[in-house]
Amino acid sequence: MSRVHRARPVLVEEAHRATTFEIFFDLVLVFALTRLIGFMAESLSPLTLYQGLLLLLWFWYAWSCYAWLANQVRADNEPVLAGMLAAMAAIFVAALVIPEAWQRHDGALSPPLTLAVAYIVVRGLHLALMTYASSGNARYRRQTLRFAVSTTLAWAPLVVGAALGGAAQTVLWTVAFLLDYGGGRIATAASFGEVRSGAHFAERHGLVLIIVLGESLLSAGAGAGLTSIAWPVLLASVFGFAATVCLWWLYFVRVAPAAATVLTSASPRSRRRQQVASDAYTLAHLPLVAGVVYFALGIHLVLASLTDQPRHPAGAPVGWTAATVLYGGAALYLTGRLLILRLTVGGSPTRLAAIGVVLLVLPVARTLPALAALGLLTALLATLVLHERLTNAA
Repeated sequence: MSRVHRARPVLVEEAHRATTFEIFFDLVLVFALTRLIGFMAESLSPLTLYQGLLLLLWFWYAWSCYAWLANQVRADNEPVLAGMLAAMAAIFVAALVIPEAWQRHDGALSPPLTLAVAYIVVRGLHLALMTYASSGNARYRRQTLRFAVSTTLAWAPLVVGAALGGAAQTVLWTVAFLLDYGGGRIATAASFGEVRSGAHFAERHGLVLIIVLGESLLSAGAGAGLTSIAWPVLLASVFGFAATVCLWWLYFVRVAPAAATVLTSASPRSRRRQQVASDAYTLAHLPLVAGVVYFALGIHLVLASLTDQPRHPAGAPVGWTAATVLYGGAALYLTGRLLILRLTVGGSPTRLAAIGVVLLVLPVARTLPALAALGLLTALLATLVLHERLTNAA
């Protein structure tokens, strides 16, 4: 009887907080994002940037599904822990083959197919754990069944795309994501998943973002390489660090506590809490994470250009591509922040204007040397932080 009792899911309570195992799970996701930055930096083009975004959407959605699951049943309960460990292994394998995700080999191991199968394993394990978590909960069981339809339908274009390669792979993998994500949104809209602990849900999103911010510094710093460091590289590194601190401040000092208060103050079974969790967290935190990824890629490119003087002469314009990922990443981050506030406590024209200023400066920044372009963006972010600090904007 004790063995049967231990096998039952342990429901999360309102006072539950994130466990160390969940933070461990987040680290594997961040490793995948680091590999994404390297993948896009290796062969920079609009197509590569889109392919990187597509994979980022995959990994974020998979992580979000497990974040919702761990808010239903405790992740440190043995059956859930075992399933999530297996999912972590699959995410790790998927991350390893990201650099060759669109390459074909004559050997027996196909990187695109390996990535597709690893992702299917991640999603399949999630469905199995949802079924386990729905024990004794008819409403959650119905949601699991609806969720399973779109999830499994997405597997066919995933595998076929991996087999075909090229443009067909990109198109079919896009279709696979739309099926998986779109079907999941419909399933949850039909019967909103219960957020059993608002504090836990908010904490999970804050923790993964702070880890992504920290890892972005490592990825960006990799652009400096192992060569001797000159003063422009050191100054650019300081600019990158200062800009990352600004991004941290702009979310964690005021936005995160305000959004968390709205989520936790809503009744656990209310539609308001489920909408805030689904829209302000699962949806609106995606631009934050994506913005950090592209921002880190931009810093990586700036540092790489400063250390590779033969290919990038001193004083040469940073160019459209590097400027777009650098400034576009910052604008994307600010957009996510604005969405979170609009969906919780309300936004202000100043925050919308800040996004507009960053985008308006972009055409000017692309004509500047790499160091000046990064310094200008850092100054803009620091000015925004100072303005909000002085005006005490909520």
